[in-house]
Amino acid sequence: MLEWLIMRILAIETSCDDTCIAIIEVFSKEKPQFKILSDIVSSQVEIHKKWGGVFPAMAKREHQKNLVVVLKEALEKAKLLQKLENPLKINRNKTLRKLLEREECLAKKLTKFLKNYKKPDIDSIAVTIGPGLEPCLWSGINFAKALAYYWNLSIIPVNHIEAHIFANFVGSNSKLFPAVCLVVSGGHTQLILMQKIGSYKILGETRDDAAGECFDKVARILGLGYPGGPAIAAEAAKFKIKKQPYGESQATVKLKIKLPRPMINTKDYDFSFSGLKTAVLYNFKTQSKKTQKSKRYTKEICKETQQAVIDVLLSKTKRAAKDLKAKTIILGGGVVANKELRKQFKKAFLKESLRLFFPELKFSTDNAVMVGVAACFSIAKTKSWKEIEANANQRI
Repeated sequence: MLEWLIMRILAIETSCDDTCIAIIEVFSKEKPQFKILSDIVSSQVEIHKKWGGVFPAMAKREHQKNLVVVLKEALEKAKLLQKLENPLKINRNKTLRKLLEREECLAKKLTKFLKNYKKPDIDSIAVTIGPGLEPCLWSGINFAKALAYYWNLSIIPVNHIEAHIFANFVGSNSKLFPAVCLVVSGGHTQLILMQKIGSYKILGETRDDAAGECFDKVARILGLGYPGGPAIAAEAAKFKIKKQPYGESQATVKLKIKLPRPMINTKDYDFSFSGLKTAVLYNFKTQSKKTQKSKRYTKEICKETQQAVIDVLLSKTKRAAKDLKAKTIILGGGVVANKELRKQFKKAFLKESLRLFFPELKFSTDNAVMVGVAACFSIAKTKSWKEIEANANQRI
């Protein structure tokens, strides 16, 4: 039972191409519990699809157009949107204009919103400050700063990687430490030792392409479109072998196409997926035009690409957990939405004396709920809006 409301947080996430706003209530009896009042995501996938990836300047413009729309929807769903009887006159507010001088489209929309609506019943604003695409981060940060200034609220700056870890704390926060965290997405592939909440050490990370980036590039080679991860997973799921050896699972049966597992046997915990993408490209180029367009070829090479990525991620995570005597494995990031990856991780750790946590599918990809939850555990980092800056290369 939820008791003792501690605070209500408005969370903002714009580190890449999704405009996300959520409002959560934080309760506490012994450990924090959360109630999600609203969780709104405005996706830009269709806009970037024809380019095969995210263009930061284009993504920034979309954030500027979407932030006020998403805010209104989030407040309305949370039943916190109240219209003023008499619109305010704030056109000449110098501070507000200064904060949004580089966000012309956003400035017009936000000024109109603030004129017509009351300050909602929230206690603090949380916003992602990095890592991410700098132009996109600044749109969310400038928006958060303008709201915090006008509503006289503080801001809790949130690290995007830490937020992906805390996506696992939405339903339950009873984790045993030390924990090994695998954060794997389009921009990041990291193994992190979590000694306790707020205490982290990066064990290993990608030296080139992240796993999700590799999927995007492979999908582009095969003509599957963007985003690559879901497209490759869909094709891989269709691949079936008629005469499957007795006792072998679909994941372990040998395929005709064999791709490398980069750095799987190195003694460190680092990753590299650029070579895997290159191997797919070379394999594709050696095929005839007919084979390249073959549905079987596409399904099989997607199956093998997906399995290569899973094998590397699983091998490194298992070894890190064993070497560091971890009690918990925590996964986060968009690639963790891959159903085959979840299935194989569950199977691998089934007989281990380790607890394995995945976020809900909807909280695996970028969202503002995870930002709000991370903020709850970072209240000590609360700052004035004047102190908030973007840090595109921020480390955990």
